[in-house]
Amino acid sequence: MSNQDFDLDAVKHFFEHDYHDRGMMKWQGFYLSDHTAALNQQKQQLNEVYVPRPQQSLAEITQQPVTIQLKTVDQNNRHLPDITTLIHGYNANDIVVDADWFIPLPEIRNVVYKKTEKL
Repeated sequence: MSNQDFDLDAVKHFFEHDYHDRGMMKWQGFYLSDHTAALNQQKQQLNEVYVPRPQQSLAEITQQPVTIQLKTVDQNNRHLPDITTLIHGYNANDIVVDADWFIPLPEIRNVVYKKTEKL
């Protein structure tokens, strides 16, 4: 077919009156049931309301005893003894424990919070 076989008026009439472009609908894919279930679960989690716990003082937050295991090992590949201490503060890279001793966060292997009994 050549361009001479087309009637430009007929083509113009077709696009103005007969052809209906579906727009973005033709580009949207179909969701599988797994996808819709995951999306519904995510939406439900985002809409959950979390009940706030009571505000603690700085002393309550920082004066909790913890046991820290470091990644450091001795020459026999044994872990060093755990450190049981209070956390006095922190910064972006370290936690501060007893007597202004800074422990780098990447050196910490594990932390266990010790429960204390209130008198």
